[in-house]
Amino acid sequence: MSLPKLLLLHGALGAASQFDSLKSTLENDFEIFTINFPGHGGSELPQNFSFPVFVSSIINFLDENNIRSVDVFGYSMGGYAALMIAKQYPDRVHKIFTLATKMEWNETTSAREASMLNPEKMEEKIPAFAKMLEERHAPQDWKQVVRRTAAMMTDLGTNHLSENDFRSIEQPVMISVGDKDNMVTMDESRRVAEWLQHGSLHIFPGMYHPFEKVETDKLALQLKEYFL
Repeated sequence: MSLPKLLLLHGALGAASQFDSLKSTLENDFEIFTINFPGHGGSELPQNFSFPVFVSSIINFLDENNIRSVDVFGYSMGGYAALMIAKQYPDRVHKIFTLATKMEWNETTSAREASMLNPEKMEEKIPAFAKMLEERHAPQDWKQVVRRTAAMMTDLGTNHLSENDFRSIEQPVMISVGDKDNMVTMDESRRVAEWLQHGSLHIFPGMYHPFEKVETDKLALQLKEYFL
C-alpha cells in the first residue's frame, strides 16, 4: 500500500533543507516531497521574483513528478503559496496545513515587513543570521534574495488574497500559529480560518515564528493527526 503524498513548502528566505528533521520524523507515514522556491537554497534567481512564479514552480514540480493531487504543509510564505494554489488550481491540492503564515496583507503591513529586510542592516545587527543566509543560498547572492523578497512583500500590499478569495477555497485547511509568534497574530489566523469553507485553527503553545525554534515532534504529531 502506497503512502500518502505530502509536499513541504518553506518560508521566505528559507530552503527545503530546513525540513530535514521534519522529513525524518514523517518518512514512515508519508511519501515526502520538498522543493526550493526559485532563488532559494542555491536555485537560480528568476527574472520575475514573485508569488505567481513560485506557484508556477510548484505546479511544474507536481507535473514533473506525475503528482496529480497532494496534501501540503506550508510554513510561513509556503503556506500562503499553498493557499494560492488552492484558489488557482483547486484540483492539484487536497488538504493544507499552514504554520506561521501571515494572512493580513495591506500597504501598512507590507511596508513594515519589507522594512525589516535590509541586507546591510542584517550584516551589521544580526551577522550570524546573515552568514546563515549566505550559506543557505550559495552560490546565489543572498543580498539579492533579501532585496527581492522585500520587493515581493511590498507588492503583497496591493496584490494579496482577499476575503472573497479565502471564502472561495473549498479544500480543508488547518491554520496554525504559535502563541509567541511576533509576526503572525492569532486574530488574523482565526479570522481566515473562519472565512474558509472548511477551515480550522490550531494554536501551538510557546511556539515562536522562526522555523528553527519549532518543536519538530509537536508539529509532526499535528500533521499526522490532520492528514492521516
